[in-house]
Amino acid sequence: MTAPRRHFHEELRTIEQQLVLMAGMAERAVGRAVDALVRNDIALAAEVVADDQLIDEKYLLIHEKWLETMALQTPVAIDLRLMSSVLHLLVTLERMGDQATNIAKIVKSIEGHAREPVILEHLREMGDLVQPMVRTAMEAFVQRDFALALRVPEMDEPVNRLNRSMTNDVARCAPDQEVLEWAVPMLMVSRALERVGDQAVDIAEQVAFLLTGEFQEFTRPDTESYDH
Repeated sequence: MTAPRRHFHEELRTIEQQLVLMAGMAERAVGRAVDALVRNDIALAAEVVADDQLIDEKYLLIHEKWLETMALQTPVAIDLRLMSSVLHLLVTLERMGDQATNIAKIVKSIEGHAREPVILEHLREMGDLVQPMVRTAMEAFVQRDFALALRVPEMDEPVNRLNRSMTNDVARCAPDQEVLEWAVPMLMVSRALERVGDQAVDIAEQVAFLLTGEFQEFTRPDTESYDH
């Protein structure tokens, strides 16, 4: 391998390592946002909102490195596929951090309202489900493991079921107006967590693209496709 090619691959490894760090930041943000909701911890929610700047800064750092690498190197076909996947993952992870921020902001907006334990338990379950999805998708990317990537849409099925059931959970709060005012925003929290699951699936799809050169949209038996 020539010196320029060796340097190029070193740059790619650095970018990948930074992506993994960013994924960890986004995953933790989601977990902390759900914790803030369940514990009614306004201070923690404020920290999640503030820390989104760190995710944004990581995004900008990686993006700048990506642009520099593309400008100074001459990627061949397989490298271009990797660079395309990296950029896609970068945007996806930044949006994942935004979902955590959205949840944290909702925590502040419903401060002082009566709460419904069943809804909180379902949202806690969704949070516990989506975080391993992010880790699995990123592990599939790092290891270039197609079989592992295929596990991610399977992991998403219970997340989607919980999201679909949330409307009924909220409707059951209708007799108590105060609880209902708290419960309606929980539909947005549920949707945000469902989107995090979709984003993990999206990362897995990029792994498949990276390994095969063909984009394939992972599907569940009961639906046509994942919503992106």
